[in-house]
Amino acid sequence: MKAIFFDLDDTLLWDKKSVETAFQKTCEYAATKVDIDPKELETSVREEASKLYDTFETRTFTQMIGINPFEGLWGTFDDPSEDFQKMKAIAPVYQLKAWLKGLQKLDIDDITLGEELAEYFPKMRKESPFVYEETFEVLDLLKGKYILFLITNGSPSLQNKKLEITPKIAPYFDQIIISGAFGKGKPDPSIFKHALELAGVNKDEALMVGDNLMTDILGASKVGMKSVWINRENKPTSKEVKPTYTIANLHELLTILEYKKNVSVH
Repeated sequence: MKAIFFDLDDTLLWDKKSVETAFQKTCEYAATKVDIDPKELETSVREEASKLYDTFETRTFTQMIGINPFEGLWGTFDDPSEDFQKMKAIAPVYQLKAWLKGLQKLDIDDITLGEELAEYFPKMRKESPFVYEETFEVLDLLKGKYILFLITNGSPSLQNKKLEITPKIAPYFDQIIISGAFGKGKPDPSIFKHALELAGVNKDEALMVGDNLMTDILGASKVGMKSVWINRENKPTSKEVKPTYTIANLHELLTILEYKKNVSVH
């Protein structure tokens, strides 16, 4: 094993907690302005945002690149390409409508508050970066022993913003591949083949580590790479997509690598 490819969101960065925290702070702020239950507002906005996101002409593109509705709530998408420029134009409208519709569902029709919340959420998301406690410890042990690549789905501007607000992560990696810059996202096999070529290794010399069965693990299997599914939340397994290894914590990756090293020696 010469190279290890890592996913970013919810593998190294705890993106889910960052989004939850941004929602919590924004909805609690809303509750200081109007009589509303913050948790009900969060549920309402999440539902309305997801429905609204699917109605835009950019939906096929966002699915291919791998940009979810809640990233849409704080991204600016100021990236080259016609599709990203369409998203850049749509984003402010989407962000405002999501909060307005979420409020309206709870019988609050307040455009000024909707505008405030649409601006407040991105600020809270940027102020709430979380990294899993074992991330740096594990990367410290791997750096220098393996070629380390980061392969992340998303828009370059947004993924780079995540790396900017957690500046310790990027220096560990020899290459950072962002689907929006490459042109296709995981699980498309082309992004994995591109990474293998850049790393100068074959599929048997690289390992993909990620939290998402349908992107990280499926994509690796399409090119015949071994994979490690990090399943921190005890999610159900899939009959169609089978990782080579399953772990509940990044520390367990070290055990797998040590085992593989010992096997190869003997």
